[in-house]
Amino acid sequence: MTSALFDCNYLFPKPDVADPEGLGLVAIGADLSPETLLSAYSQGLFPWFNEDEPIAWWSPEPRCVLDPTSFTPSKSLKRLAKASSWHWSVNSAFEEVIHACSLPRSYAEDTWIHEEMIQAYTELHKLGYAHSFEIWEGKNLIGGLYGLKIGQIYFGESMFHRQSNASKIAFWALNNFCQHTDVELIDCQLPNPHLQSLGADIMPRQLFLAKLNDWISHPSLDWQLFSDTRYLVNQLAQTTVPTLSQTSSASSDPFSSTTQPNCKD
Repeated sequence: MTSALFDCNYLFPKPDVADPEGLGLVAIGADLSPETLLSAYSQGLFPWFNEDEPIAWWSPEPRCVLDPTSFTPSKSLKRLAKASSWHWSVNSAFEEVIHACSLPRSYAEDTWIHEEMIQAYTELHKLGYAHSFEIWEGKNLIGGLYGLKIGQIYFGESMFHRQSNASKIAFWALNNFCQHTDVELIDCQLPNPHLQSLGADIMPRQLFLAKLNDWISHPSLDWQLFSDTRYLVNQLAQTTVPTLSQTSSASSDPFSSTTQPNCKD
């Protein structure tokens, strides 16, 4: 937290003061520079807004979080993984993943992951803060997710799939990876029944914010070090330590005038 990247030109209000009713919207304005984003996340806020609208900063009440050791894959997902020839990776295709996540879903024509957001998080990826998980079938990217890691907390942003259950496998890989790289918590942001079915829990905003500084101030392993390796999906159920693939390596809210964006994933 001594990095100058955590110093920004804006003073964000405290969520409980700016949003005493717990609606989630805390501030509007600022920018999406790396300094602003890292400062906001370190204070429990994240940007979420539609294209051509002012930047809106949110801090949900309550918060949806997941202890990686509490992730519970279903029996059917375990069977799928065991029989799978898929591979998973970390940070090997960040731009492909975020662009895939930005595509409109079946339930909405628009997306909150617009070009301004893509550019901002791509810059954070280059700086070593934004990370993606990919699921591969051969050379084809079939699922994944992305988010930010600061210290021992991973702030999940969005996921996608092109084949059934590929995003669930990516989420399993994320939890697996967090367990052996000293990441203590995955922030799922908004309460989500799907993620809660996988082990996510609800945490009061005040408690989340009280613990946040401890999570972000303790170090974890550098995930960029693992970007040239692919791992076997069929090993996810057998071990918490990824097994190197033999076939791949480095070579191979209507709360204000700003409307609530489409549902976060």
